[in-house]
Amino acid sequence: MKDDSNKNKLADDLSWEGLFEMAENYYDESIQFDDIDFYEYSGKEDAVYNSPKEALKAVFGYDSFRAGQEEIINAIMEGRDALSVMPTGAGKSLCYQVPAMLLSGITLVISPLISLMQDQVKALNEAGVSAAFINSSLSERAMNVTFKKASQGMYKIIYVAPERLMSENFISLAKFVKISMVTVDEAHCISQWGQDFRPSYMDIVKFVNLLDERPIISAFTATATKNVREDIICSLGLINPYFLVTGFDRENLFFKVEKPVNKDKYIFDYIEKHGKDSGIIYCATRKNVDSLYTILKDRGISVAKYHAGMSIEERKQMQDDFVFDYKSIAIATNAFGMGIDKSNVRFVIHYNMPSSMENYYQEAGRAGRDGLDSECILLFSPQDIMINRFLLEHKELRDIDPIDIETIRERDIKRLLVMEKYCYTTECLRNYILKYFGETPKKPCEDCGNCLHQFETVDMTNEAKKIINCIYEARGRYGKNIIMDTVLGAKTARLEEIGASRYKSFGVLDSSNKNLLRRLIEQMLLEGYILTGEYQVLKLGDIGNLKNPDTKVLVKITDEDKVNERIVKVKKNVKGMEALTSSGFKLFGKLKELRLKIAREENMPPYIIFNDKTLIDMCVKLPTVKSEMLNVSGVGENKYSKYGERFLAVIKEYAKE
Repeated sequence: MKDDSNKNKLADDLSWEGLFEMAENYYDESIQFDDIDFYEYSGKEDAVYNSPKEALKAVFGYDSFRAGQEEIINAIMEGRDALSVMPTGAGKSLCYQVPAMLLSGITLVISPLISLMQDQVKALNEAGVSAAFINSSLSERAMNVTFKKASQGMYKIIYVAPERLMSENFISLAKFVKISMVTVDEAHCISQWGQDFRPSYMDIVKFVNLLDERPIISAFTATATKNVREDIICSLGLINPYFLVTGFDRENLFFKVEKPVNKDKYIFDYIEKHGKDSGIIYCATRKNVDSLYTILKDRGISVAKYHAGMSIEERKQMQDDFVFDYKSIAIATNAFGMGIDKSNVRFVIHYNMPSSMENYYQEAGRAGRDGLDSECILLFSPQDIMINRFLLEHKELRDIDPIDIETIRERDIKRLLVMEKYCYTTECLRNYILKYFGETPKKPCEDCGNCLHQFETVDMTNEAKKIINCIYEARGRYGKNIIMDTVLGAKTARLEEIGASRYKSFGVLDSSNKNLLRRLIEQMLLEGYILTGEYQVLKLGDIGNLKNPDTKVLVKITDEDKVNERIVKVKKNVKGMEALTSSGFKLFGKLKELRLKIAREENMPPYIIFNDKTLIDMCVKLPTVKSEMLNVSGVGENKYSKYGERFLAVIKEYAKE
């Protein structure tokens, strides 16, 4: 390796500021890297595998690939660049981890998320794959050791943040070792039109161009529209890439929008019904996080909280409590959960409406990563729109051309409108999401909150025209409640004060009710007859079609008394807890107890030992010998050698009982 006598700073500024900052992603600039003598490594070498399937089975314990995985892996093994759009939980990480074990050199995985690096490296090491990360969580000594080992080519996979790529020492290391592949995770961050653009991602191409030999470049993302996907290919300079969109649908997730009068009570009642299920509750503001945390904690619920106003130590402790199952529920701003590979999250509740469908689907997708049924519930109120508009107006756009800023802001507002319509639609929620990402579902899913409601369709064309007349008289100055009160003829001091009680439209719908009119206004917003302006005032939209006597405004009315309980669809392949008999369910509990005990002994998250899906498969197959245990999904050679006998002992003992 080239001698470099100067001490060079390894850590660069990591800018993760903005509306929802992740302060733990800032690197410590005080870390220095001294010249060190590299030594020979005499430890265990990585196993050699002859094919991707052999590596998949031996390391991860799976017999077959999921949809899309094998195609991407084969393309990479042929030396092609690749871009894959796969939903959260579809197994993106295996698409680069498996090739990394077969390629001759090192695979660099570029990720903005420290928590993801730590989780992924811990899981890989557990599976017997030599991997490391380089970030500010390492001490100076640990950093030096990592660089020593990396220079020896001891790692097959190294995770690194984009901000570190252009540091002199990292470039020197990259030129010294053989880099076979550069994998870009969260690839949408390189697009200025994506929801999470990070200027540091633009350094990836600069870094690759500095290498003596261009490696394969693979890129992965879960949420990218067509425009963003095209931008990723151009910005990363992908050459004739293998391109795959596996589909955005997550069949195991149940989507629902609720509009409770009291969100805190709704959440408390939901948690009461769902026992000790693990879940995440996302809030738009720190104030909401603190308030809800206090309410639930005072009621004896096992809960953690997370937001950027807490110290790094507090956030780390709270995150560990949740990941290690000491706390079953995490309440957080959207800074939390990014890159955390916790597989047994059974529900994600959004206390406030997110600002974009990309953000919502990514956050909701943290539920059910193990493929088991999970719920994604959005609690909506009109105030959420005001909060998001305020946050978008104060969104920091550093290092972006001023010419582009206005375009980005316009796109942010359009994304917000998409979310607003999601909260109002009476159509299939799953289809609404899939259509946004460019898919064309043929029929409703019959398994979301809207599909399981019974609706009565009502012709409210005449009422719609009267609403329009009232908005015209109000000259676009008032919001939904004032308009509804006016047409209902409410006797309030506020209507007297603003003169609305003297409108011609005052009391024209006095025989109606607020719930009905609220649904009518929501439908008119969806169809564009009315628009929302600043501070949620109602304005007239395109009302030309209403002049046509054949045009109807049809509103689906929800009758809560007609709501069906959620019906679990009978699927061709029975999976999840429904696959267990009553005795199998008891065994599952015993295996979870053992998993938790081992996790405490080894100080690691329980799901890294074995996830719930693997434990369920053990309960179904009831293995009694090694060969049978290796046929359990998720049990590889390395994990069997560590834990297999202990789990077999519990299964055998339970079988005797």
